[in-house]
Amino acid sequence: FNPAMVGYAVLLISFPVLMTKWPAALDIAKTKLSFVEQFQFIFNGLLPQNVLIDAVTSATPLDYVKTQLTLHHDIASITQAPLFGTLGGKGSEYIAIAYLLGGLYLWQQKIISWHLPFGFLGTLALISSLFWLVDATHYTSPVFHLFSGASMLCAVFIITDPISGPTTPKGKLYFAAAIAVITYLIRVFGGFPDGVAFAVIFMNICVPLIDALTQPRVFGHQK
Repeated sequence: FNPAMVGYAVLLISFPVLMTKWPAALDIAKTKLSFVEQFQFIFNGLLPQNVLIDAVTSATPLDYVKTQLTLHHDIASITQAPLFGTLGGKGSEYIAIAYLLGGLYLWQQKIISWHLPFGFLGTLALISSLFWLVDATHYTSPVFHLFSGASMLCAVFIITDPISGPTTPKGKLYFAAAIAVITYLIRVFGGFPDGVAFAVIFMNICVPLIDALTQPRVFGHQK
């Protein structure tokens, strides 16, 4: 199993409130903290006197979308909230772009192969496009899914872990595609706003089977 995803999943299930209290971007936070106050809040959980946690935190874009949809709002009105930027969440979209650029560098240096990132991002874009084209009022765009949550982090740094993933090129594509499908289904229909950790853990269980089914044929082998 991917140790980072196991640790994250355990913490998310054990401490759901603490794990979903994210500091809001400065331009949308109700109360702006200084650098020292932010440091104290992030690492010690301390806030200035008379400042409540709701004044400096906000939901993630994925969580906000899920909550607003249950209140019967459409996607067009939901994404007009100050929380959203051009591609995804305000501020977090730039982090996603940085992950993508880092992945391109790792691929150019031949540290990672293209199969896992391409399989994950391509499948996530495909399945989100299908739902979005069918009903754009209730399903967010593929661009939003690619640049929100842990999509880019997963594609570049999580599923490319050489220990917990498949070893064959074809197996890597199947592995990444399945993670993308499960991630999307959890995001849209599940109880958690993002499903990357659970999707990776589930597919880690299937790695031996994927490797067994995708082993290349030995030279000279007869049918």
